[in-house]
Parts: sequence; C-alpha cells; structure tokens
Amino acid sequence: MKKNSLNLEIWKYFLIFSILILSILWSFQVLFFDKYYEYSKIQDAKHVANIIKNTNNDNLANTINKASLEKEVCIEISDDGALPLYSSTYRGKGCLIGDINSLFYKSDFINSNTTNKTYKVRNPYYKNETFVYAIKLNNNNYAFINTSIDAVDGTASILTKQLIFITFIVLILSFIISYYISKHISKPIIEINEKAKLISKNKIIDFNTDTKINELNELSKTLESANIELNKTDELRRDLMANVSHDLKTPLTMIKAYAEMSVDLHSNNKEKQEEDMKTIIDETDRLSNLVGDILTLSKMQSNMEELNIEEFNLIELIDNILNKYKYLEELENYHFNFIHKNKSIIVKADKSKLEQVIYNLVNNAINYTGDDNTVTIKVTSKEDIKVEIIDTGKGIKEEDIPYIWDKYFKNKKKHKRNLIGTGLGLSIVKQILEAHNYKYGIDSTLNKGTTFYFYIKKED
Repeated sequence: MKKNSLNLEIWKYFLIFSILILSILWSFQVLFFDKYYEYSKIQDAKHVANIIKNTNNDNLANTINKASLEKEVCIEISDDGALPLYSSTYRGKGCLIGDINSLFYKSDFINSNTTNKTYKVRNPYYKNETFVYAIKLNNNNYAFINTSIDAVDGTASILTKQLIFITFIVLILSFIISYYISKHISKPIIEINEKAKLISKNKIIDFNTDTKINELNELSKTLESANIELNKTDELRRDLMANVSHDLKTPLTMIKAYAEMSVDLHSNNKEKQEEDMKTIIDETDRLSNLVGDILTLSKMQSNMEELNIEEFNLIELIDNILNKYKYLEELENYHFNFIHKNKSIIVKADKSKLEQVIYNLVNNAINYTGDDNTVTIKVTSKEDIKVEIIDTGKGIKEEDIPYIWDKYFKNKKKHKRNLIGTGLGLSIVKQILEAHNYKYGIDSTLNKGTTFYFYIKKED
C-alpha cells in the first residue's frame, strides 16, 4: 500500500482502535482486578449485613448460612460481651470468625457505640487481607461479616493467560478484517477518483460504482451532475467566444467597409456619404453597446455595483420605455400592447436597473416574436406585482429553458445577429433580478410563443 493512501489510513486506524480496546481490557482485567475484587467483596459484605438486619430471630440461623454460602463470607452474631450467639457454617480462606484475632475488633466495635464500622485485618495464618463489616442489631446484639479481599492468585493467573491468548487472536483478526474493510471502502473511492481525473478531458463520464455505501453513491451522483454541467458550461464558453468574436467582428468589418466606400466610391456623392456615415455611426453604437453590456455584466457578477433603491411609478416607467420603440412601429410594422388596470403602481427598487431589465426583455421579445411582430407587456397587481413580456415566436424547448439565461445561448446553436441588443441582455436581467431577490421565470409553448415574467414585492 502506498504511503498516506486511503487503504493504509483505514487499516492503521482500525488497528489503533483494536489495540485501544485491548489496552482498556488489560487495564480493567489485570491492573485493576485486585481493586475491583476488593470493592466487590466489600459490597457483598454490606449487602449481607442489610439482609441480617432485616431478618427476625426465628429465621436468623438459616439466613446466616444461606447468605454466607452465596456471598462466600463468614458471619457471626455476638452479644454485648463479644460472646458468639450464631456462626455461619461457611469457613472460607482467611476467615477470622471464632479466632482469637477477632476479639480486638469485636471489643472495639461494641465499645464504640456506633451502628456500623469497618475494619481491615491481616490474617496471620494465610497472610491475606480480610475485611470486617460490623453492625449493631436490636437487643444489644452485634453482627460481624468477614471476607477476604485478596484476589485469588489462581484466578488472576488464569485471566492473564486468557487475555494473552485473546490479544493474540484479536490482533490477527484485526489485521485481516481491517485489510478487507479498507479494500471494500477505498476501492470505489479510488475508482471515483480515477474517473474524476477525466473531467478535464471534457468527456461525459459514468461515475456509477458497485457499492452499498450511501455517501459514495451520493458523491458519484454529484460528480456525474457536475461533469454534465461542466461539459455544458464548456460548450457555452465555446459558443460565447465564437459569438462575441462574431458580434465584435461584424460591426468592425462594416465600419471599415463603409469607410472605404465613402472614401473610394462616394467621395463625390454627398448623399451616399451621409448614408455611409449613418451606417458607420449605427455600427459604432452597436459595438459600444456590446462593450457596455459586457462591462455591466462583469460588474453585476462580481457584486461591484450596489442597488440604489427608490420609489417610482412602474406604469410610467414602462410607458417611457415603449416610447423608445415608436420607430419600430413606423418603420418595421411592430405592435406593442401594454396591458394594465392601474394608472399608477408605486414600487421600491433600483429604477435604472429595473428599466434595464424591462428594456432587455422587450428587446429579446422583438428579436424572437412571430410574423405578426407583436410584443405584449402585461402588469398585474395581486399579492405581488407581476410583470410579463410576451412574444408570439417559435417558443423554447423545455430542456433549453434552464440555459436561456446564459450568455449567447441560442435555441438551435446557430448564432444570428439580433435586430436590436447585444445578446447579453438575458444574463444581465438574471443578475439584476437576483440582486433584488425577485422571483422570475419563463413559460413557453412551441410554435405559440414565450412569456418572460418576474415579481416585484409590494411594500407595506
């Protein structure tokens, strides 16, 4: 496995986890075994003491013998003279009950006038630590529960040998299992990584992997979607370069051609020269507008321009925009229908930018409307103010609608020169509407026409 590879990292962390679990097991079963054993035996003694305390004298002998066998403790009931009344039949290792060594703690407790007390006593015969729990019963009787708190050496030895064997087995299994787990997890990731390297080749790549891991399946779908979008973006980029080059080259070629005609062919014809100059001026304006739109779009995309919010009459604004198209009505036989019920609708927005939105959408409708040369602008005011710009053209395919807002996107991928505008209008519209947080969209029916719309929020 390569250094720092995913396989090695998964394998390494799995082994570390296994070693950590084994270390905790060793710590509790070997290092802390004596302390735990002592704690457990002390709790047993206290538990037996509670049982004795709650037992009447008739059942005391049976209770003592049963409890001493179950918990492996020695029990003795004494009177206030330290003389034994009852003793358990159980005599475990280190039991001091009935031994002369028990007299000192029995006398000490009886004279202490306390209800309970604990003692740690070393058994002189077995050389082990024992624990004595003393409690005062009714009628001046006393109970003494005695148990060894030294762990049995044989038990500790067996546990140690068993843990050594378990550790050996677990480490081997950890090596094998971690290797297969790392392979299982890393294989689809490595496959995805290798396929991802091909994204730069502008190819449609199938990222599907044979895995049941949800996160990897989601990653595959995300990369596949990103790959499709990148290919579309690259295609649009090529279209943009071709179309911008075309739109820049066309006016420059015409400016040069008409300038040469004016000098070479029409030098003595003032009327022709004036026509040449008008064409040159028109193409210069078109070129200037194109450069201006590119700069505007760049500023909007980089958030360099702030909105200048003000109140104004939307109906009046649209009327002023439509007045600019009078020449198309007279010269090209265009028809502009403005449908609205209110003479005045006051809105709050950046007036100049909203004017640019409507102007660009009307330009787009002019370029793509049908043979009837009709463009309709409709304003309705309900919960929000809805502005619609409608043409009667060929419509837009459903799969193309999400890309209409991209620069220079064309339905048939064949660039044609706009009657008016620069081809960047819809991209600018999108940037301005999103800057205002306005909802917008497109409704289109093939061979019937297209409606661009957006909503302006009403002010309270």
